[in-house]
Amino acid sequence: MTQLLKLKTGSKFEEIGSYSRAVAVDNWIYVSNTAGRNPDTGEIPEDALEQTEQVFRNCEKALAAVDSSLSDVIVSRVFIQSPDDVHAVMTFVGHKFKGIDPASTVICPPLGSTVYKVEIEVTAYRGAAQAKTTYINTTKA
Repeated sequence: MTQLLKLKTGSKFEEIGSYSRAVAVDNWIYVSNTAGRNPDTGEIPEDALEQTEQVFRNCEKALAAVDSSLSDVIVSRVFIQSPDDVHAVMTFVGHKFKGIDPASTVICPPLGSTVYKVEIEVTAYRGAAQAKTTYINTTKA
């Protein structure tokens, strides 16, 4: 039988929007688009890189709550409000995903508020970190 787990963090935004921070369906884990708001203080840094650091802390906490980690991430979607912040944000994202190498989409749309400079959504598969991985490079040498 399929097991469904819905993670709530107590965020008022989860209540207002009727969503879960993460939903796990068996080994598939879907983490909602996550902003850089500190859940303990409610504060959000003004700097895009600082927001990105907090986004990852929030995502890692959600994944850990459902017995997973960044190492299990297979898809990331990175939303960066300003194209001017792309290089700094993606350098940090690249550092966090070094060796994990998920499929990734990066876009620069307006976000739900001008306060949010970065949001990230991830899809993980519990146990992917232990899976045998083969890399295929289509670049001609």
